[in-house]
Amino acid sequence: MTEVVKLGAERVILYPLVSEKAVRLIEAENKMTFIVDLNAGKNDVRRAIESLYNVKVETVRTSVTSEGKKKAYVKLKPADKAADLAMKLGLL
Repeated sequence: MTEVVKLGAERVILYPLVSEKAVRLIEAENKMTFIVDLNAGKNDVRRAIESLYNVKVETVRTSVTSEGKKKAYVKLKPADKAADLAMKLGLL
C-alpha cells in the first residue's frame, strides 16, 4: 500500500515555465505551463493553481522531462484568460 502525502499549494507549484512553446500555448490554447513537484498529482496541481491564482482549471496534463522535472500543462476555463495570469505573474 502506498502512502498518500498531501502537499501544500506553495510546495506543489515550483515556478511557471517561460519558453517559446509556453508563450504560444498561452496565446493559442489558454494554457499555462508550470514546473511542479515530482510527487504532485493532477488533482494537487489543480487545487494549487485554483487556490494560489484564483482561477478555474479545466484540465491538467503532466509529463516528466528528460532532466527529471515534472511539467504541468494547465488549461484554464474560458472565463479565465491565461494571458491575464501570465501578465499578473510578470511572464508577458
